[in-house]
Amino acid sequence: MKSFSIEDINAIINGEVVGETNKKITGLEQIQKATENQATFIGNRKFAGLWKDSKASLAIVNDNIDIDPGENRVFIKVKNADLAMAKLLETFAPDNLHFEVDIHPSATIDKTAKIGKGSRVGAGCYIGKDVIIGTNVTIFPNVTIMDDTTIGDGTTIWSGTVIRERTVIGNHCLFHTNVSIGADGFGYRPSDDGRGLVKIPHIGNVVIGNGVEIGANSCVDRGKFSSTIIGDGCKIDNLVQIAHNCVLGRSCIMAGSSGLAGSVTLGDGVIIGGSASIKDHTTIHSGATVGAGSGVMNDVPAGKTVLGYPAVDSREMLKQWVALRKLARQ
Repeated sequence: MKSFSIEDINAIINGEVVGETNKKITGLEQIQKATENQATFIGNRKFAGLWKDSKASLAIVNDNIDIDPGENRVFIKVKNADLAMAKLLETFAPDNLHFEVDIHPSATIDKTAKIGKGSRVGAGCYIGKDVIIGTNVTIFPNVTIMDDTTIGDGTTIWSGTVIRERTVIGNHCLFHTNVSIGADGFGYRPSDDGRGLVKIPHIGNVVIGNGVEIGANSCVDRGKFSSTIIGDGCKIDNLVQIAHNCVLGRSCIMAGSSGLAGSVTLGDGVIIGGSASIKDHTTIHSGATVGAGSGVMNDVPAGKTVLGYPAVDSREMLKQWVALRKLARQ
């Protein structure tokens, strides 16, 4: 079990220590559930009232929250408790899963594939023709990587993920379980005789930048032609759909169950709330935010926040909701 003194912890997060305790910290927990040997955090004033009933000996606290730690308890005050706690979560994280051998004998690896130094391939994996895998890549059991795919250094791919042919993936990416990269886009047209549907071939690929994280069971479809592109630093939650020929700029965030239809463009730093839907061929410009559950039908200007279905300026939508509540009371 990992164990740290208050001094050890403050050396990691570099805050201001308030109070004293003789307790060692062996873990992290929510404020209501923490025991006396665990640390918690208070990043918002609305949670400050829970401290008096918490059993935690240490709390990481925003420096603009004015409360007292109490007897034999300690605060470490920091500018941003959430970011400080992120550092501690890394410190207390369990050890990585063990690989008995770097390349498991049950993995099927084409003779033309190239695997960089320090990379590991788990049991039951398939790595196809002319695949190039960089250094220090971790591929957990039962991953499929199809022909002519390139994967950059330091990337981690969890079990069940399928990466289709010709995909290009950057450095230090993280794909969680059962991610689908490069499947056909969803494209059909009525047949000439009107009796069925004709499938539109998708012959492009997917290009993913550096530092991208994609959550479990999310899908990124390949382009009809050219590429579906995910920019550097994008963070994609679980159960997200990104359709063919979408282009995401840098550091975009898409929350769970949200989706982009075909040929959507996101600028840099766009935030898409959970369960939001974006119409095809729409552009959401840099710094814009789409509220959870919204349906975007038209382009969104830079820096704008939109809400509702169909989505409009957030202030306008809030006015509509207030007016509806007033009508309901009449």
